[in-house]
Amino acid sequence: MLNALYVDFNSYFASVEQQLRPELRGRPIGVLPVMAETTCCIAASYEAKAFGIKTGTMVRDAHKLCRDIVFVEARPPLYVEYHHKLIEIVESCTHVERVLSIDEMVCLLTGSQQVKENALKLAAKIKREINKRFEYIRCSIGIAPNTFLAKTASNMQKPDGCTVIEDDDIPEKLYTLKLRALNGIGKQMEARLNHHNIKTVQQLYALNREQLRAVWGSIEGERYYDKLRGIEPYYVKNTRSSLGHSHVLPPEQRTIAGAKAVLHRLLQKAAMRMRSHELLTAHLSIKIKLRHSKTRVVSRYYAESGISATDNTLKLSESLENLLGRFASIEAGYEPIAVGVSFSQLSNADDLVDDLFASKPSAAEKRLNKALDLLNLKYGKNTVYLAGAHNALKNAPMRIAFNHVPDLVVEED
Repeated sequence: MLNALYVDFNSYFASVEQQLRPELRGRPIGVLPVMAETTCCIAASYEAKAFGIKTGTMVRDAHKLCRDIVFVEARPPLYVEYHHKLIEIVESCTHVERVLSIDEMVCLLTGSQQVKENALKLAAKIKREINKRFEYIRCSIGIAPNTFLAKTASNMQKPDGCTVIEDDDIPEKLYTLKLRALNGIGKQMEARLNHHNIKTVQQLYALNREQLRAVWGSIEGERYYDKLRGIEPYYVKNTRSSLGHSHVLPPEQRTIAGAKAVLHRLLQKAAMRMRSHELLTAHLSIKIKLRHSKTRVVSRYYAESGISATDNTLKLSESLENLLGRFASIEAGYEPIAVGVSFSQLSNADDLVDDLFASKPSAAEKRLNKALDLLNLKYGKNTVYLAGAHNALKNAPMRIAFNHVPDLVVEED
């Protein structure tokens, strides 16, 4: 039975740019997080993909692959705005059950929609309604018994395709795919599967639940058994496990002082976002990507610290300074080119009530941070901020992670 219809917008960031800027239509374009030669494309138009350019392609390599490529700087607030407009369009055709990312959503098929002919008509209607308003934003649609196979189907015909996987197509239709074509199997997972002598989808499908659990090393292996067979696995909804921000440094900030300022900026943004979700963190980590000025060798520096559960920006900033104190000992000759801040071990404040040893945020801390957030929301970001971020107020604009659609009220700069 057909239960899921998956909508995947093609080359989304690049398509929005082409929709808004007629001069970019039909041209190979690469969307960059920051206009710098040392960064990489976070999106590429299909005209650019024809030259082998894709997400992650470095700017210098993209130039080699296509001399005529046009680079544009990402505009996350616009992509979020269009994301909500596109949801409205799909919602006008059928209910959107879940938004999976900025450019992906799934709809549950019910009643007569579960008949293949009607499901295809619904897919055509969705495409038609999108095209009426946004001619240059296209989507691929997958229709299948569960969300996993619907997503798989949406990737089988790009761009602007529509593929159906029915019960009778399982598993033979999957055997034509490579392991990496299946969601959840990246480079590392593929290597693990290869280590267990699993090199094709057919070999993967032949394993039983216990064998897949052993390969995955967790219950996710059993869930994968169900996914491959068109069964919707059950997940317990948990509090998010981590939250953070990262940023590729512009050339003028590629100094120790610049990296520190941007890290403070990222931390203050992440703390405000964390408070909007009414969460506390008990673990702070930072990462700094370094490049040797002579050999161009790239390395990474990581530091992390356990802290009492808090959402207090001041306390988090103090912990950040302690971590940065360790960073100062790194040998000279390396320039920072990207930084990131992450909060983990997240919990709700109410979860600490029964823990006699937990240190809950004080009423004074709550009032201070609430006032800080209200002022910034009312009068604009950076109205009030801690001094550590002073030299990076124009850096680290909104970014869009794969599984996180930013809240424009809380996160727009």
